[in-house]
Amino acid sequence: MTKLKLGAIHDDKPTKITVELPAALHRDLLTYAEILGRETGQPVGDPAKLIAPMVGRFMATDRAFAKARRNPQPPMSAKA
Repeated sequence: MTKLKLGAIHDDKPTKITVELPAALHRDLLTYAEILGRETGQPVGDPAKLIAPMVGRFMATDRAFAKARRNPQPPMSAKA
């Protein structure tokens, strides 16, 4: 059995954005959705639903982001 980083996709109220993906990345997203559907026993349906949990997982495991979030820097003032 494959150990994917994502689990079942939870339905949540979305905020709509538009993203352009390279064709190769889109093909990989389709393949990932297919494999995830087999692993969880729940078909993913629209592979675009994978993008939000993938980005969320990426940000949750980015140590530099977590550190910067804990210690926010003051905004840079614009020079006149």
